[in-house]
Amino acid sequence: MATAVNIKKLENDLWESADLLRAGSKLTSNQYCMPVLGLLFLRYAFSRYKLVEDEIIRNLPSRGGRVRPVEASDFSAKSAIFLPREAQYAWLVNLPSDIASANLVSMDGHAMKSLGEVVNNAMALVESQSLQLQGVLPRSYTDFPDELLGELIRIFNNDALDKVGGDVIGRIYEYFLNKFAKNIAQDDGVFFTPKSLVKMIVNILEPSRGMLLDPAAGSGGMFIQTGDFVHASGMTANNSMTFYGQEKVEYNANLCLMNMAVHGLTGIIKSGDEANTFYHDAHNLNGKCDYVMANPPFNVDKVKAEGAESAGRLPFGLPAVNKNKEIGNGNYLWISYFYSYLNDHGRAGFVMASSSTDSSGRDKDIREQLVRTGHVDCMISVSNNFFYTKSLPCSLWFFDKGKSADRLDKVLFIDARNYYTVVDRTLNEWTEWQLKNLNAIVWLYRGEVDKYQALMEEYRVTLRTYAEKTDNTALTEALTSNSDFAPARQALEDMLKQMRAAAVSAVETALRKEKKKIQSDWDGKQSEVNAMLTVAKEADWLFSKFGEGEYRDVLGLCKLASLEDIKEKGWSLTPGAYVGVAPVEDDGVDFKARMVEIHQELLKLQEESNQLMDTIAKNWEEIVE
Repeated sequence: MATAVNIKKLENDLWESADLLRAGSKLTSNQYCMPVLGLLFLRYAFSRYKLVEDEIIRNLPSRGGRVRPVEASDFSAKSAIFLPREAQYAWLVNLPSDIASANLVSMDGHAMKSLGEVVNNAMALVESQSLQLQGVLPRSYTDFPDELLGELIRIFNNDALDKVGGDVIGRIYEYFLNKFAKNIAQDDGVFFTPKSLVKMIVNILEPSRGMLLDPAAGSGGMFIQTGDFVHASGMTANNSMTFYGQEKVEYNANLCLMNMAVHGLTGIIKSGDEANTFYHDAHNLNGKCDYVMANPPFNVDKVKAEGAESAGRLPFGLPAVNKNKEIGNGNYLWISYFYSYLNDHGRAGFVMASSSTDSSGRDKDIREQLVRTGHVDCMISVSNNFFYTKSLPCSLWFFDKGKSADRLDKVLFIDARNYYTVVDRTLNEWTEWQLKNLNAIVWLYRGEVDKYQALMEEYRVTLRTYAEKTDNTALTEALTSNSDFAPARQALEDMLKQMRAAAVSAVETALRKEKKKIQSDWDGKQSEVNAMLTVAKEADWLFSKFGEGEYRDVLGLCKLASLEDIKEKGWSLTPGAYVGVAPVEDDGVDFKARMVEIHQELLKLQEESNQLMDTIAKNWEEIVE
């Protein structure tokens, strides 16, 4: 059975192998990105093809003892792509190194002399089986030397991909997209929205059925996460949802279509000038959408005012126009469009520059009109470093035209700028538990106490299961005798402290050749306890604020503001203006004592360093002699 650790290792191994090949070639990341994702797509398509083929064969009807042959329509009925032999990954892997000697002919009748031509032909064959993919898949494989391309094909032929399942190939595809987003400054990385932000938007909107539009579709993250959300609820996304997208950059639109295909989703994505949302409603969806989700480019300037006005979708009028008859900042165009696309019960969630929550002038007039509708549902401030290529903070906006009457004159403000997990020096994110906790605040605001209580039970079950697995009586007792999670947190902190001491003792007393293995074993044990401690901390964070499930304003975190409150603040939608500043918590650390400990640790490390340098010097002298 595949574990999260195994899958993560597989992701890393595949990326490192593929990126190593790129480093050894003359190709830039931009040239390399689409072809690599194309091969991953082909590998996924083949994995799903085999899985569906087995299912089809088991259920094929027979007549007179003869089973009818498998047909392409059998696959389309199961949301899978039929693959002709020359497009099947196993066939490509087993080709001879001398392609010319194989006497291969492409689908249009030309002799193929290189592996690049063969892979291009495979892509063409796949496109012939899918209307959604026509003209989308990469055809630049002749840019690759046969040796490099063959090695890439072999890397993605990893048997582990079949063992972990097709859904994981979709995850690995997204992992590669993420890595390429870091490496390629294409449009400032706008084609990839971090999963934390996408999940937060989808979780709050809770899409179930209807029409979803992303008018700044990028690589399709909103569609993918919506598909996952709908599937998790027990429905089939392609049956219950209709996906529409606009993406001006054709390159990004192709990534979107490939990404959707990898995840088994169908949709209509338009690209090019007709998909420039500032001037076109490409699908004629104004006032028709159940859901709108987007991460549009921020602060776009020089938008032609006449073109934007003639395209409509401006229920609050045009933003400020300069002497050149241009809109100097397109943020409120996007905001107006997102609102206008919604039907009378629609919901919208989108990412926007933080500055837009309290910008002045004509923006403020539009914002006042928007707030007065009663349809602004929730505002969330996000810390900086959530994007791969941007360090600026942002805000998440949520509209709900179907708000209950008792909430029409209220807006929920959440300031999450101090609530996140550090991934590395330049990247922050929300973990799965943190996403659930922020979502829980929205549930309580909506009166959905049952969802909150289900989350608290999920915390208890997770911790209880671990306590039983490790026979941790202190943790079991803490969970049994207390409704809050502070005792469970303390029990795990004590356990971790004891484990660290035991690890130090075990390593110090071990034979030199065994030290590394023993340290690794203890590190693994401590990592597991740390993971559970994180769960307990997040549970404690939530329960300490909202108890058994009653919404309350929390200083520095959340505030339920009335329209009158917002009016008094000059129609600002900045959460920090409402939630206030939380008091600084005493972390219980004796600063003076801790500084003494750090100084002692530093002296010990310096001593070890000096001993190591003496050893190296002696070894060097022996080598020289």
